[in-house]
Amino acid sequence: MRRMAKDLQPAEQGSGWISSWLPSWCPTSLSQLKDAEDKMLKSVKAPFSRQHVRISNGNYLWTLAFTSHIKPHPSLPPQPQPHPSLPPQPQPQPHISLPPHSQPHPCSPQPSLQPCPPLVLLHGFGGGVGLWAQNLDSLCGSGAVYALDLLGFGQSSRPLFSVDPQGAEEQFLGALEEWRDRVGLEEIVLLGHNLGGYLAAAYTLTHPHRVKHLILVEPWGFPARPESLDQEKSIPVWIRAMGAVMSPFNPLAGLRLAGPLGPMLIQTIRSDFKQKYSSVFDDNTVSDYIYHLNVQTPSGETAFRNMTVPYGWAKRPMLDRIGQIQPDIPISIIYGSRSSIDSDSGYTIQKIRPDVDIIVIRGGGHYVFADQPDDFNQNVLHILARMEGDKEKRG
Repeated sequence: MRRMAKDLQPAEQGSGWISSWLPSWCPTSLSQLKDAEDKMLKSVKAPFSRQHVRISNGNYLWTLAFTSHIKPHPSLPPQPQPHPSLPPQPQPQPHISLPPHSQPHPCSPQPSLQPCPPLVLLHGFGGGVGLWAQNLDSLCGSGAVYALDLLGFGQSSRPLFSVDPQGAEEQFLGALEEWRDRVGLEEIVLLGHNLGGYLAAAYTLTHPHRVKHLILVEPWGFPARPESLDQEKSIPVWIRAMGAVMSPFNPLAGLRLAGPLGPMLIQTIRSDFKQKYSSVFDDNTVSDYIYHLNVQTPSGETAFRNMTVPYGWAKRPMLDRIGQIQPDIPISIIYGSRSSIDSDSGYTIQKIRPDVDIIVIRGGGHYVFADQPDDFNQNVLHILARMEGDKEKRG
């Protein structure tokens, strides 16, 4: 019987002057981030559990688990109860309290009862599980769904990452593999957006026997930086100048330096997010969540910086490696028709792998899952249904 990860209440992180300065200058805390996420997830109707899944070196990954369609294990209590050490929380399904070492991890599914491998969602740079708010209800209708904050982001632990790009990548992947093993998932459908897409592809390369289908959503880090800067001439001069000045710093350092003005800054420069989620929120819920996600102690953000060259190109571009993914692992790539991300990488992959499925969602931008959530959800569900159909044919 797989052991349950102990509920973990992380302390405020950071060290030295950084930990003492950030909370006083930036109006944020981990409890405020948690509250902001709670508000994001209030629109989700399906029952789910959430907890920190502990991995090695004192780290943990914050996880949402949608497994209510699976018949409960007979030894589990009929209704989940709040963890005795936690105050009641207005959550669809609070932390589960089970006797340690005697029952499955509360996020674990019953593999024999589930129609297809669980869908695992990996967010992009600067994101978190709350950004899937418009997708979770629909996607969990097809089977188990897990959404987690990547190591170094959101409510997951924020360790020091290697300054070496390969080392940083391996830390991300090691955490994801430990998480999969800890939760007890033998095979998964892996969906990643932006940085999550890059890491999903890298994980599939490293652990091919665990991934039944790879879904890349507006993936970052695939093409190499062009030797000629002609492709970068379209970048405004002021952005190039700012990039040169800020290159020694973390990408979101300016947001933390803004201090008390940070929330207003997010509302101004990312006002588009209010529109993306206008069907569920009519206030600053989304911008508040994005703010609190990104002014905590930088960790995954630092790793991302170490993995990039100026203007966001990957130091280890995925196009150089993705051809090594085993040919029996299907790949689907989803783009938004209005995205700033160039879809050329997808068609380059398709030349290597003609079976690769490319989906372009009309009216979608880089955050296509938020811009056109209904179309996005239906396309992902179609991919999952097609997987199940192929499985039945093989059977």
